[in-house]
Amino acid sequence: MRNFLGVGVSPGRIVGPVRAMPRPVAEPPAGEKLAAGTSADEAVSALHAAAQAVQAELRERAAAARADAKAVLEATALMATDPMLIKAAAKLITAGSSAERAVWDAAEAVAAMLVNLGGYMAERAADVLDVRARIVAALRGVPAPGIPVSNTPFILVAEDLAPADTATLDPAKVVALLTAGGGPQSHTAIIARSLGLPAVVAAPGIDRLADGTEVYVDGAAGTIATEPSDADRAAAAAWAANAANLAVFDGNGTTADGRRIPLLANVGGAADAAKAAAAGAQGVGLLRTEFCFLDRETEPDRAEQVAAYKGVFDAFPGKKVVIRTLDAGADKPLPFLSDATEPNPALGVRGFRTDTASPGVLARQLQAIAEAARTSAAEVWVMAPMISTAAEAARFASMCADAGLRTPGVMVEVPSAAVTAGAILAEVEFASLGTNDLTQYTMAADRQLGPLAALNNPWQPAVLQLVALTVAGAAAQGGGKPVGVCGEAAADPALAVVLVGLGVSSLSMTARALAAVGAVLATVTLEEAQEIAKVALAATGPAEARERAREKLPILAELGL
Repeated sequence: MRNFLGVGVSPGRIVGPVRAMPRPVAEPPAGEKLAAGTSADEAVSALHAAAQAVQAELRERAAAARADAKAVLEATALMATDPMLIKAAAKLITAGSSAERAVWDAAEAVAAMLVNLGGYMAERAADVLDVRARIVAALRGVPAPGIPVSNTPFILVAEDLAPADTATLDPAKVVALLTAGGGPQSHTAIIARSLGLPAVVAAPGIDRLADGTEVYVDGAAGTIATEPSDADRAAAAAWAANAANLAVFDGNGTTADGRRIPLLANVGGAADAAKAAAAGAQGVGLLRTEFCFLDRETEPDRAEQVAAYKGVFDAFPGKKVVIRTLDAGADKPLPFLSDATEPNPALGVRGFRTDTASPGVLARQLQAIAEAARTSAAEVWVMAPMISTAAEAARFASMCADAGLRTPGVMVEVPSAAVTAGAILAEVEFASLGTNDLTQYTMAADRQLGPLAALNNPWQPAVLQLVALTVAGAAAQGGGKPVGVCGEAAADPALAVVLVGLGVSSLSMTARALAAVGAVLATVTLEEAQEIAKVALAATGPAEARERAREKLPILAELGL
């Protein structure tokens, strides 16, 4: 029997056989030259054709993908014909290299550059290497790498997964996800949660298990064991029985003593919103507007934006829809708005800051949001990402007023916004905590890096202290102002209780997490949640905070959460 410990990122208990991702595309021989009889022009043409074929295939998959996966696939598709990559490869071909070796070396250089940039841009290196493998496969006329084909369900094991692979997982076949690398906020973790797949990341050595090895996975505890015991099998059976109940949310988020805590959904488009409404979401806590702008060389016009936003608003008549203005930059570069040459994009011109570098785009977006709101029955709130100062908050509120939008707010994603929440919330009507970014900025730990998973954890007492500071700043305003959470932390039922205990007024998450969070919240009074929050705040580290909070929530073990 062997035990593995990683970071649990999506709850669930399951027993099943593992299957590993296929071996990657083999590297072309070093120094491989153009084949005899093949000209450089012919090889460059073949390169362009292969890159375009890869892009077309990824876009086709994006068109049929879930809303949360669509943006991931579209971003990867863009990388397939990235001018920097293709021009560098073409130059190597002209110097005599084969097309396969040229694109391999060119991609290596681009990926290394992105890694050196750090932060969000380092994450894009995985996309480049994924695209490289796909282009080489297309040049060779062989199948591209992907999820194993199987007639029976299995637990997928990998060193890590490329975004394009993670985005197209079939939950009918892949019943759990284990990776040796990655982090709690990686694409792999986020999409596993949205699919409801038990998942553990950053589990060293797990990718060396032989295909067919039977394992027991506890996605909440982050543990994997070979040779499952009778107790393990019983736990998995109990989880399967509970899972059906945890998939249904009654649309009523409250504590045991009746304190109303609206449970909202994070969505990325109209189709996503319709599914969230069907799942019982009490509104939208985060509408990511990037879905309108990705894969575009130019800004979408007003009519296109109005139609896109209205599709989401109409799914929630009479309910709150919080829309985040364009969060461009860093890992979401846009040709017409962001600067790809920034030395540190995660700390660069992103979110609200792009209005200074490219004025006009935000004002036009706000006008489109206002027009869509006027023709919809939804209660539309608008928030700006990457707000750091009260002056920025005041400027955003003024822009919203000019557009006719009455409820401006801000994202609290950087420590300065939490520390000065009182001054910032004096300028706007609400705040929403983006715990993914708040955690990585607080701990100075890239959320995509497996080796930093222990640091990049929303249970960090420092992060919880910043949540408490934000709530205190909001409470100091006349009558108090609402503070919600729209980061991935809200989807953790135990952490959701802590957040409510800290004074958070609403929680927004992937729709699949609504029922589990609602079920756990309903078992505690507000006073009990406050006591659990005090215990977590007093901890010296994230593991202790999580363990001490979970000890006071026996319902978690009963439900397999």
